[in-house]
Amino acid sequence: MSAVDISHILDFLPCATPRAWVDWALQHPQLLLIDHANCEKKAASTALNLMYRYTDQPVLLNKLSRLAREELRHFEQVIALMGKRGVAYPQLSAARYAGALREQVRRNEPGRLVDTLLVGAIIEARSCERFAAIAPELDQELGQFYRSLLKSESRHFMDYLKLARSVSAGAEVDERLPVLLAVEQGLIESPDTEFRFHSGVPAAA
Repeated sequence: MSAVDISHILDFLPCATPRAWVDWALQHPQLLLIDHANCEKKAASTALNLMYRYTDQPVLLNKLSRLAREELRHFEQVIALMGKRGVAYPQLSAARYAGALREQVRRNEPGRLVDTLLVGAIIEARSCERFAAIAPELDQELGQFYRSLLKSESRHFMDYLKLARSVSAGAEVDERLPVLLAVEQGLIESPDTEFRFHSGVPAAA
């Protein structure tokens, strides 16, 4: 499989995934898969929710319909891998990551839509960066699967970012992104007590 260039994502994100998270993920391979499945399911749900809320946005509806289908295909691939490996699918508490980012979303339109799309872009970018960071350290099957996701995650990032620019006014995106990315960096670099796909670094015992 040829390498996927994600340099634009590395340039976009405010920080790289800390090595401590990669080590933590390698210690919890089953949780990694379980929460990855949850992330794909939530990503599809987010796209569908936006489609229900913004029915007057034909470009958004078209892009997010395709994105939701792709996220659900990824979900099916993850649960197939879990089944093959004998990994059960219990309920997990959500990471603080997405919720904390969404707390920054403005309440009034059109700012609400712009911020929601920017949060979507940030989450997709971080997911792509994490797949690339951990893939070389996993077994061949799982590492290859994660590398296969890089192209689609990169495209989802660009779709959300382009949609945000298309519905925003003036320099709104350029003004909001630094605010949201600063929050994202804090979440990635600060301690977490439970491992999740988007958790920070492990808290000291």
